[in-house]
Amino acid sequence: MTDPRSEENPSGAAGPARSAGPGGTAGGPSGPGGGGGRRGGSRRAAGPKHRTDPLGPAGPAAQAQADPRLLVRERGFAGYAGEFRRRMHSGELGPLPVVVGLVAIWIIFQSLNDQFLSPQNLSNLSVDIVATGLISVGIVFVLLLGEIDLSAGAVSGACAAVLAVLHVNEGWSAWAAIAAAVAVATALGFVHGLFFARIGVPSFVVTLAGMLAWTGLQLWVLGPNGTVNLPYEGLVAGLTSTYFNQVIAAYGLAGLAVAGFLAVSLVGNARRRAAGIPTRTTGDVLLRTAGLAVLAFGAAYVLNQYKGLPLALLIFLVVVVAADFVQRRTRYGRSVFAVGGNIEAARRAGINVAMIRISVFMISGAMAAVGGIFAASRIASASQATGQSNVLMMAIAAAVIGGTSLFGGRGTAYSALLGMLVIQSISSGMALEGVSNSIQFMVTGAVLLAAVVIDSVSRRSQKAAGRA
Repeated sequence: MTDPRSEENPSGAAGPARSAGPGGTAGGPSGPGGGGGRRGGSRRAAGPKHRTDPLGPAGPAAQAQADPRLLVRERGFAGYAGEFRRRMHSGELGPLPVVVGLVAIWIIFQSLNDQFLSPQNLSNLSVDIVATGLISVGIVFVLLLGEIDLSAGAVSGACAAVLAVLHVNEGWSAWAAIAAAVAVATALGFVHGLFFARIGVPSFVVTLAGMLAWTGLQLWVLGPNGTVNLPYEGLVAGLTSTYFNQVIAAYGLAGLAVAGFLAVSLVGNARRRAAGIPTRTTGDVLLRTAGLAVLAFGAAYVLNQYKGLPLALLIFLVVVVAADFVQRRTRYGRSVFAVGGNIEAARRAGINVAMIRISVFMISGAMAAVGGIFAASRIASASQATGQSNVLMMAIAAAVIGGTSLFGGRGTAYSALLGMLVIQSISSGMALEGVSNSIQFMVTGAVLLAAVVIDSVSRRSQKAAGRA
């Protein structure tokens, strides 16, 4: 009697195409046709080679049935249009809602006050986003794990105090004091990560305890006076008061950024082509480069109408680009996403989960220190108010509004930049209109809630589509 599975696979492929002979088991050496197990195995092994031959009839069919998401670049504009429709349907919106919202905010406030998009206001806005934005970059790393760091504001204030006391009271050089402040913050982040990853204390609890403890450290370091003034002409104060006012400087840096982007895109295409991976079309690369050129040279033109390109903004952009490179282009960054997406799968893949967790909190601490240094530079002093008030909440809100998920596994360093632009644009626009701080906080809270709702709906749509 013939096994019914042999009717389903007449080609003699391995596995299903087995038959049982009178004196043997299915697929055994005594099956019909004789010849023993070796010869039968050879016939079975030959089947798959014929069926999977890319030059055979199955090749074009397999290509036609390929996942359309893998063929976006080959299909040019039509492919990108289809990908856009698919993302809209599945809730994978990326930074689009943030960009659209930011443009809408600028249009609204410019219509209310023609000074909103003036070179002076935009220049001030670009410097105002730096301190909290740098803290937010560190928060993004923590959120990618699906965790939270409530100590970032306190760490920034404590490290600003350490910097000021060492530099002014103890006579340390500015660079040595900056290095010491960042080292202290990194050590504090290590403590948070150690309690979380090794002992199992929830990140919410350990960083809440850190927020209280490091606020006390800040007060103790500053002493009874509560404020340490920084030299106005010194290096630290110059971080936020230095501008590249030569016209060629801003345009030169813009050109360098565009050229760098084009070079990286072309090299990436060459590597993909050599590896047989789909590449971006030439038109796509040129279109992206042109878009970046318009943005970069437009910003350079506007900033040159006031004082020039702020050094603080340049440093912030470099940090964001570097953080994005680490997150998306390095093994470490992919490990962070893996742990945030599915910790058990990451552990089984051989990722050192504890090391990733500890290192992420160290990064958050270091970025909090850098943010605190720029906050002290902005007012040329370190005080008991540095890093306090709403700094922490704004840093977290910026990361979430910019597109980083509170649930882990999704986000980029650019979230900090976009989120801070949204928050500071709202604050600046309302300040020009004379709106009180209470209303500004309410509006910012509503924007944050809207961002979380969009994130939740997006995740639900992806689960319904089977991609989350």
